[in-house]
Amino acid sequence: MHIDAAVLRAFDAPFTIESLDLADPGPGEILVRIAGTGMCHTDQLGRIPGDLVAKPAVLGHEGAGIVEATGPGVVGVTEGDHVVMSFDSCGTCTDCRDGHPGFCPQMAAHNMLAVPLDGVTRLTDASGTAVHNRWFGQSSFATHALGTVRNVVPVTRDLAPDDLARLGPLGCGVQTGAGSALIALGVRAGDTFAVFGAGAVGLAAVMAARVAGAATIIAVDLHESRLELARELGATHTLNGADDDLAGQIRGLTGGGVRYALDTTAVPDVVATAVASLRTHGVCGVVGVGAREYRLDANLLLMGRTVKGIIEGDAVPHTFIPKMIELWRQGRFPFDRLIATYPLAEINAAEADAHSGKVVKPVLIPGG
Repeated sequence: MHIDAAVLRAFDAPFTIESLDLADPGPGEILVRIAGTGMCHTDQLGRIPGDLVAKPAVLGHEGAGIVEATGPGVVGVTEGDHVVMSFDSCGTCTDCRDGHPGFCPQMAAHNMLAVPLDGVTRLTDASGTAVHNRWFGQSSFATHALGTVRNVVPVTRDLAPDDLARLGPLGCGVQTGAGSALIALGVRAGDTFAVFGAGAVGLAAVMAARVAGAATIIAVDLHESRLELARELGATHTLNGADDDLAGQIRGLTGGGVRYALDTTAVPDVVATAVASLRTHGVCGVVGVGAREYRLDANLLLMGRTVKGIIEGDAVPHTFIPKMIELWRQGRFPFDRLIATYPLAEINAAEADAHSGKVVKPVLIPGG
Protein backbone atom coordinates (compact mmCIF):
# COMPACT_ATOMS: atom_id res chain seq x y z
CA MET A 1 0.00 0.00 0.00
CA HIS A 2 1.07 3.62 -0.52
CA ILE A 3 1.91 5.60 2.62
CA ASP A 4 3.46 8.95 3.41
CA ALA A 5 6.39 9.01 5.81
CA ALA A 6 9.19 11.21 7.10
CA VAL A 7 12.43 9.70 5.82
CA LEU A 8 15.87 10.33 7.28
CA ARG A 9 18.45 9.72 4.56
CA ALA A 10 21.60 10.85 6.39
CA PHE A 11 22.46 11.67 9.98
CA ASP A 12 22.84 15.38 9.17
CA ALA A 13 19.99 15.68 6.66
CA PRO A 14 16.52 17.08 7.27
CA PHE A 15 13.58 14.71 7.28
CA THR A 16 11.82 14.54 3.92
CA ILE A 17 8.16 13.63 3.47
CA GLU A 18 7.99 10.91 0.83
CA SER A 19 5.48 8.55 -0.71
CA LEU A 20 6.52 4.96 0.02
CA ASP A 21 5.22 1.45 -0.57
CA LEU A 22 4.53 -0.64 2.56
CA ALA A 23 4.03 -4.39 2.40
CA ASP A 24 0.92 -6.07 3.78
CA PRO A 25 1.32 -7.42 7.33
CA GLY A 26 3.06 -10.77 7.40
CA PRO A 27 2.92 -13.49 10.05
CA GLY A 28 2.59 -11.95 13.50
CA GLU A 29 2.45 -8.40 12.13
CA ILE A 30 -0.16 -5.69 12.62
CA LEU A 31 -0.88 -2.74 10.34
CA VAL A 32 -1.73 0.44 12.25
CA ARG A 33 -3.07 3.67 10.78
CA ILE A 34 -1.21 6.27 12.81
CA ALA A 35 -3.33 8.94 14.53
CA GLY A 36 -0.33 10.58 16.18
CA THR A 37 3.25 9.79 17.08
CA GLY A 38 5.54 11.37 19.64
CA MET A 39 9.04 12.57 18.93
CA CYS A 40 11.39 11.22 21.60
CA HIS A 41 14.99 12.06 22.49
CA THR A 42 15.88 8.49 21.51
CA ASP A 43 15.00 9.31 17.90
CA GLN A 44 18.09 11.54 17.98
CA LEU A 45 20.21 8.37 17.85
CA GLY A 46 19.55 8.59 14.14
CA ARG A 47 21.53 11.84 14.18
CA ILE A 48 24.72 10.25 15.52
CA PRO A 49 27.37 9.89 12.78
CA GLY A 50 28.04 6.27 11.88
CA ASP A 51 26.03 3.17 11.18
CA LEU A 52 24.11 2.60 14.42
CA VAL A 53 20.80 3.37 12.68
CA ALA A 54 20.70 2.07 9.12
CA LYS A 55 19.56 4.60 6.52
CA PRO A 56 17.47 5.60 4.74
CA ALA A 57 15.05 5.00 7.58
CA VAL A 58 11.70 5.98 8.96
CA LEU A 59 12.07 6.66 12.68
CA GLY A 60 9.35 7.25 15.28
CA HIS A 61 8.57 4.93 18.16
CA GLU A 62 5.67 6.47 20.06
CA GLY A 63 2.82 5.72 17.70
CA ALA A 64 -0.89 5.49 18.47
CA GLY A 65 -3.69 4.69 16.06
CA ILE A 66 -6.20 2.19 14.78
CA VAL A 67 -5.53 -1.34 13.55
CA GLU A 68 -6.39 -1.72 9.86
CA ALA A 69 -5.23 -5.29 9.26
CA THR A 70 -3.46 -8.21 10.92
CA GLY A 71 -1.24 -10.90 9.51
CA PRO A 72 -1.48 -14.66 10.02
CA GLY A 73 -1.08 -15.87 13.58
CA VAL A 74 -1.99 -12.61 15.33
CA VAL A 75 -4.06 -13.25 18.47
CA GLY A 76 -5.50 -10.66 20.84
CA VAL A 77 -5.46 -7.73 18.40
CA THR A 78 -8.21 -7.24 15.81
CA GLU A 79 -9.10 -4.81 13.06
CA GLY A 80 -10.58 -1.61 14.49
CA ASP A 81 -8.73 -1.83 17.82
CA HIS A 82 -7.34 1.43 19.17
CA VAL A 83 -3.71 0.85 20.09
CA VAL A 84 -0.54 2.38 21.48
CA MET A 85 2.72 1.17 19.97
CA SER A 86 5.63 0.61 22.36
CA PHE A 87 9.08 -0.97 22.25
CA ASP A 88 9.55 -4.49 20.91
CA SER A 89 11.06 -7.56 22.60
CA CYS A 90 11.55 -11.24 21.84
CA GLY A 91 9.01 -12.56 24.37
CA THR A 92 10.88 -15.80 24.96
CA CYS A 93 14.03 -14.95 26.94
CA THR A 94 14.27 -15.12 30.73
CA ASP A 95 13.91 -11.36 31.15
CA CYS A 96 10.82 -11.16 28.95
CA ARG A 97 9.21 -14.11 30.72
CA ASP A 98 10.05 -12.61 34.12
CA GLY A 99 8.25 -9.37 33.25
CA HIS A 100 11.31 -7.27 32.38
CA PRO A 101 11.07 -6.92 28.58
CA GLY A 102 13.12 -3.71 28.58
CA PHE A 103 16.14 -5.83 29.50
CA CYS A 104 15.60 -8.34 26.68
CA PRO A 105 19.07 -9.36 25.41
CA GLN A 106 17.77 -8.70 21.90
CA MET A 107 16.71 -5.13 22.76
CA ALA A 108 19.09 -3.53 20.26
CA ALA A 109 18.21 -5.89 17.43
CA HIS A 110 14.46 -5.50 17.96
CA ASN A 111 14.49 -1.75 18.43
CA MET A 112 17.57 0.33 17.74
CA LEU A 113 19.00 -0.84 14.42
CA ALA A 114 15.94 -0.24 12.19
CA VAL A 115 16.86 -3.39 10.24
CA PRO A 116 14.23 -6.13 9.63
CA LEU A 117 15.05 -9.18 11.73
CA ASP A 118 14.31 -11.59 8.88
CA GLY A 119 16.10 -9.51 6.23
CA VAL A 120 12.92 -9.06 4.20
CA THR A 121 12.26 -5.56 2.89
CA ARG A 122 8.83 -4.21 3.77
CA LEU A 123 9.17 -0.56 2.79
CA THR A 124 10.48 0.88 -0.48
CA ASP A 125 10.73 4.34 -2.02
CA ALA A 126 9.70 5.53 -5.48
CA SER A 127 12.86 4.08 -7.02
CA GLY A 128 12.34 0.68 -5.39
CA THR A 129 15.14 1.22 -2.86
CA ALA A 130 14.62 -0.32 0.56
CA VAL A 131 13.78 2.09 3.39
CA HIS A 132 14.34 0.69 6.89
CA ASN A 133 11.15 0.49 8.94
CA ARG A 134 12.03 -1.59 11.99
CA TRP A 135 12.80 1.31 14.36
CA PHE A 136 11.50 0.12 17.75
CA GLY A 137 9.37 -2.38 15.88
CA GLN A 138 7.21 0.32 14.28
CA SER A 139 8.79 3.33 12.46
CA SER A 140 5.73 5.47 13.13
CA PHE A 141 6.76 8.82 11.59
CA ALA A 142 4.27 7.85 8.92
CA THR A 143 0.62 7.51 8.03
CA HIS A 144 0.85 3.74 8.63
CA ALA A 145 3.23 1.43 10.49
CA LEU A 146 3.76 -2.29 11.01
CA GLY A 147 4.06 -3.63 14.55
CA THR A 148 3.82 -6.97 16.32
CA VAL A 149 1.73 -8.46 19.11
CA ARG A 150 4.67 -7.76 21.44
CA ASN A 151 4.61 -3.99 20.95
CA VAL A 152 1.03 -3.15 19.90
CA VAL A 153 -1.08 -2.53 23.01
CA PRO A 154 -4.90 -2.41 22.65
CA VAL A 155 -6.48 0.40 24.67
CA THR A 156 -9.99 1.69 25.25
CA ARG A 157 -11.97 2.56 22.12
CA ASP A 158 -14.10 5.29 23.69
CA LEU A 159 -11.63 8.15 23.29
CA ALA A 160 -12.06 11.09 20.95
CA PRO A 161 -9.74 11.06 17.89
CA ASP A 162 -7.67 13.95 19.26
CA ASP A 163 -7.16 12.07 22.53
CA LEU A 164 -6.11 8.90 20.73
CA ALA A 165 -3.51 10.89 18.79
CA ARG A 166 -1.96 12.07 22.05
CA LEU A 167 -1.53 8.60 23.57
CA GLY A 168 1.63 7.72 21.63
CA PRO A 169 4.15 9.09 24.18
CA LEU A 170 2.80 6.55 26.68
CA GLY A 171 4.66 3.94 24.63
CA CYS A 172 8.15 5.21 25.49
CA GLY A 173 9.01 8.58 27.05
CA VAL A 174 6.10 8.91 29.46
CA GLN A 175 6.25 5.19 30.25
CA THR A 176 9.96 5.49 31.00
CA GLY A 177 9.48 8.33 33.48
CA ALA A 178 6.38 7.00 35.21
CA GLY A 179 7.63 3.42 35.27
CA SER A 180 11.00 4.48 36.68
CA ALA A 181 9.26 6.13 39.62
CA LEU A 182 6.51 3.59 40.26
CA ILE A 183 8.06 0.29 39.17
CA ALA A 184 11.85 0.38 38.92
CA LEU A 185 12.45 2.61 41.97
CA GLY A 186 9.21 1.87 43.76
CA VAL A 187 8.50 5.36 45.12
CA ARG A 188 5.88 5.16 47.86
CA ALA A 189 3.81 7.44 50.06
CA GLY A 190 5.96 9.70 52.21
CA ASP A 191 9.17 9.16 50.19
CA THR A 192 11.60 11.85 49.04
CA PHE A 193 12.35 11.98 45.33
CA ALA A 194 14.46 14.17 43.03
CA VAL A 195 14.35 14.27 39.22
CA PHE A 196 17.24 15.69 37.20
CA GLY A 197 15.98 16.91 33.83
CA ALA A 198 12.39 18.11 33.49
CA GLY A 199 11.71 16.95 29.96
CA ALA A 200 8.96 14.48 29.11
CA VAL A 201 10.61 11.63 31.02
CA GLY A 202 11.38 13.72 34.09
CA LEU A 203 7.96 15.38 34.22
CA ALA A 204 6.25 12.00 33.82
CA ALA A 205 8.28 10.85 36.84
CA VAL A 206 7.16 13.93 38.79
CA MET A 207 3.51 13.13 38.06
CA ALA A 208 4.00 9.48 38.96
CA ALA A 209 5.71 10.34 42.25
CA ARG A 210 2.74 12.56 43.07
CA VAL A 211 0.39 9.66 42.30
CA ALA A 212 2.47 7.50 44.65
CA GLY A 213 2.13 10.07 47.43
CA ALA A 214 5.77 11.11 47.75
CA ALA A 215 6.12 13.79 50.40
CA THR A 216 8.95 15.70 48.72
CA ILE A 217 9.36 15.90 44.95
CA ILE A 218 12.27 17.99 43.66
CA ALA A 219 12.68 18.84 39.97
CA VAL A 220 15.98 20.14 38.58
CA ASP A 221 16.29 21.74 35.13
CA LEU A 222 17.91 24.65 33.29
CA HIS A 223 14.64 25.96 31.78
CA GLU A 224 12.47 28.04 34.11
CA SER A 225 9.39 27.28 31.99
CA ARG A 226 9.86 23.56 32.64
CA LEU A 227 10.41 24.13 36.35
CA GLU A 228 7.17 26.11 36.47
CA LEU A 229 5.36 23.26 34.75
CA ALA A 230 6.95 20.80 37.17
CA ARG A 231 5.51 22.75 40.10
CA GLU A 232 2.07 22.67 38.48
CA LEU A 233 2.35 18.90 37.96
CA GLY A 234 3.37 18.02 41.52
CA ALA A 235 6.91 19.10 42.32
CA THR A 236 7.13 20.48 45.84
CA HIS A 237 10.48 22.15 45.13
CA THR A 238 12.36 23.18 41.98
CA LEU A 239 16.02 24.03 41.49
CA ASN A 240 17.87 25.52 38.56
CA GLY A 241 20.53 23.15 37.29
CA ALA A 242 23.01 26.00 37.01
CA ASP A 243 22.87 26.70 40.76
CA ASP A 244 25.88 26.01 42.95
CA ASP A 245 26.00 22.97 45.24
CA LEU A 246 22.77 21.35 44.08
CA ALA A 247 23.47 18.22 46.10
CA GLY A 248 23.96 20.30 49.23
CA GLN A 249 20.72 22.18 48.58
CA ILE A 250 18.83 18.91 48.17
CA ARG A 251 20.33 17.43 51.31
CA GLY A 252 19.31 20.59 53.15
CA LEU A 253 15.73 20.46 51.85
CA THR A 254 15.33 16.82 52.87
CA GLY A 255 17.32 16.58 56.07
CA GLY A 256 20.09 14.41 54.68
CA GLY A 257 19.22 13.53 51.09
CA VAL A 258 16.47 11.96 48.99
CA ARG A 259 15.53 8.31 49.14
CA TYR A 260 15.30 8.15 45.36
CA ALA A 261 16.79 10.17 42.50
CA LEU A 262 16.28 9.82 38.77
CA ASP A 263 18.65 11.17 36.13
CA THR A 264 17.23 11.68 32.64
CA THR A 265 20.14 13.64 31.19
CA ALA A 266 23.05 11.16 30.87
CA VAL A 267 25.37 14.09 31.63
CA PRO A 268 28.16 12.63 33.82
CA ASP A 269 28.41 15.63 36.16
CA VAL A 270 24.65 15.63 36.65
CA VAL A 271 24.62 11.92 37.47
CA ALA A 272 27.38 12.49 40.02
CA THR A 273 25.28 15.25 41.59
CA ALA A 274 22.21 13.01 41.66
CA VAL A 275 24.14 10.31 43.53
CA ALA A 276 25.54 12.90 45.95
CA SER A 277 21.95 14.03 46.62
CA LEU A 278 20.97 10.63 48.03
CA ARG A 279 20.60 9.75 51.68
CA THR A 280 22.37 6.62 52.89
CA HIS A 281 20.78 3.55 51.31
CA GLY A 282 19.34 5.82 48.62
CA VAL A 283 18.90 4.70 45.02
CA CYS A 284 19.65 6.71 41.87
CA GLY A 285 18.06 5.50 38.65
CA VAL A 286 19.69 6.41 35.32
CA VAL A 287 17.68 6.35 32.10
CA GLY A 288 19.57 8.76 29.84
CA VAL A 289 21.20 7.53 26.64
CA GLY A 290 24.52 8.77 25.33
CA ALA A 291 27.12 8.78 28.10
CA ARG A 292 30.05 6.39 27.84
CA GLU A 293 31.09 6.50 31.50
CA TYR A 294 30.20 8.01 34.86
CA ARG A 295 32.68 8.98 37.60
CA LEU A 296 31.28 8.64 41.11
CA ASP A 297 32.63 9.18 44.61
CA ALA A 298 33.33 5.67 45.88
CA ASN A 299 32.77 6.77 49.46
CA LEU A 300 29.15 7.56 48.65
CA LEU A 301 28.62 4.03 47.38
CA LEU A 302 30.27 2.56 50.47
CA MET A 303 27.48 4.09 52.53
CA GLY A 304 24.86 1.94 50.83
CA ARG A 305 23.90 4.18 47.94
CA THR A 306 22.97 2.37 44.73
CA VAL A 307 23.01 3.34 41.05
CA LYS A 308 20.43 1.47 39.00
CA GLY A 309 20.15 1.37 35.21
CA ILE A 310 16.57 1.51 33.96
CA ILE A 311 15.19 0.80 30.49
CA GLU A 312 11.62 1.77 29.56
CA GLY A 313 10.75 2.17 33.25
CA ASP A 314 11.11 -1.62 33.67
CA ALA A 315 7.45 -1.68 32.64
CA VAL A 316 5.41 -4.30 30.82
CA PRO A 317 3.64 -2.13 28.22
CA HIS A 318 0.51 -4.28 27.94
CA THR A 319 -0.28 -3.76 31.61
CA PHE A 320 1.30 -0.39 32.40
CA ILE A 321 -0.01 1.65 29.45
CA PRO A 322 -3.69 0.97 30.29
CA LYS A 323 -2.94 1.90 33.93
CA MET A 324 -1.49 5.25 32.86
CA ILE A 325 -4.53 5.90 30.68
CA GLU A 326 -6.87 5.21 33.60
CA LEU A 327 -4.89 7.55 35.86
CA TRP A 328 -5.07 10.21 33.14
CA ARG A 329 -8.83 9.80 32.78
CA GLN A 330 -9.15 10.26 36.53
CA GLY A 331 -7.27 13.55 36.24
CA ARG A 332 -4.34 12.25 38.29
CA PHE A 333 -1.77 11.90 35.52
CA PRO A 334 -2.16 14.83 33.06
CA PHE A 335 0.58 13.80 30.65
CA ASP A 336 -1.24 15.60 27.83
CA ARG A 337 -0.05 18.90 29.31
CA LEU A 338 3.44 18.04 28.04
CA ILE A 339 2.30 17.79 24.42
CA ALA A 340 2.41 20.22 21.51
CA THR A 341 1.03 18.89 18.20
CA TYR A 342 2.49 19.43 14.73
CA PRO A 343 1.47 18.17 11.29
CA LEU A 344 3.81 15.38 10.19
CA ALA A 345 4.91 17.67 7.35
CA GLU A 346 6.38 20.04 9.98
CA ILE A 347 8.60 17.37 11.55
CA ASN A 348 11.77 19.43 11.11
CA ALA A 349 10.24 22.35 12.99
CA ALA A 350 9.08 19.98 15.73
CA GLU A 351 12.59 18.55 16.02
CA ALA A 352 14.10 22.04 16.30
CA ASP A 353 11.58 23.12 18.93
CA ALA A 354 12.23 19.99 21.01
CA HIS A 355 15.99 20.47 20.75
CA SER A 356 15.78 24.11 21.87
CA GLY A 357 13.51 23.31 24.80
CA LYS A 358 10.64 25.35 23.36
CA VAL A 359 8.36 22.33 23.67
CA VAL A 360 8.51 19.31 25.96
CA LYS A 361 6.92 16.61 23.81
CA PRO A 362 6.09 17.12 20.13
CA VAL A 363 3.39 14.86 18.74
CA LEU A 364 3.19 14.58 14.96
CA ILE A 365 -0.21 14.21 13.29
CA PRO A 366 -0.21 12.56 9.84
CA GLY A 367 -2.39 14.58 7.52
CA GLY A 368 -2.67 17.31 10.17
